[in-house]
Amino acid sequence: MVPSDLTLDAFKLARRIREMDMRAAPYDLSSLGYEPVRIETPEGKAEYVAAQRVFTREGNLLRQRLLAVLRAPALAHSLVG
Repeated sequence: MVPSDLTLDAFKLARRIREMDMRAAPYDLSSLGYEPVRIETPEGKAEYVAAQRVFTREGNLLRQRLLAVLRAPALAHSLVG
């Protein structure tokens, strides 16, 4: 079973990724509190790329945590068996 804190962390990351996608979309969502990331400008593109790198690092850490959880029963079984 996956711990609830890991599940929550995954959902939080997914929400931040979705927010960035919406901010980078060609729609004005500022009335909803989402300031646009203007990816057509060098500054906006740099902001978007930097965020994607952070998301990748955080996603990799979550993946490692999930793999550790999934491998734990197999490891315990191999130690007992």
